[in-house]
Amino acid sequence: MARLEALIAALIEENQRQNLISRPSEAQMWVRHIADSAQLLRFVPRETISRPWLDLGTGAGFPGLVIAAMRPDWQIVLVESRARRVEWLERMVHELDLGNCRVEGQRLELVEPFRASVISARAFAPLEKLLSLSAPFSTKATTYLLPKGRSAAQELQAMPRKIRRMFHVEQSLTDEEAGIIVSK
Repeated sequence: MARLEALIAALIEENQRQNLISRPSEAQMWVRHIADSAQLLRFVPRETISRPWLDLGTGAGFPGLVIAAMRPDWQIVLVESRARRVEWLERMVHELDLGNCRVEGQRLELVEPFRASVISARAFAPLEKLLSLSAPFSTKATTYLLPKGRSAAQELQAMPRKIRRMFHVEQSLTDEEAGIIVSK
């Protein structure tokens, strides 16, 4: 809990320098960002994961930093290409003493592929592009956790049937109008 509180305090301070999150969401930090990230843990199919959790376009660190703080026994890889955000993420990994977390400060296409147990992405890219870019990191056993907000059902429905059968939409616990695309 102390790590999450420290993350919130640092995020609010850094948000004055760079736009990490919307200003109005600062007041709802616990629900809008922390709980929204933490809720993804309910979809992880095993108590421990054998390969890293890959968080794409992690931005301000959601959900990756939250997962790393809550599950120090799991390896978390944050991918972010924007230099200022990479600096922020690296500073948070150091300040929060998240030895289980590393930052890849480059575009996903340039990251050396590895097999991920979980792939998450919050506001990273449309579903079709996200699946294409993340393919080198996934296996049949990889769990995808993709908070898509209000567009989740529509994005999934727009995919070819073969893809639609591999995923379903779960209701967000933090926003009754939002959905999370989850692999089956």
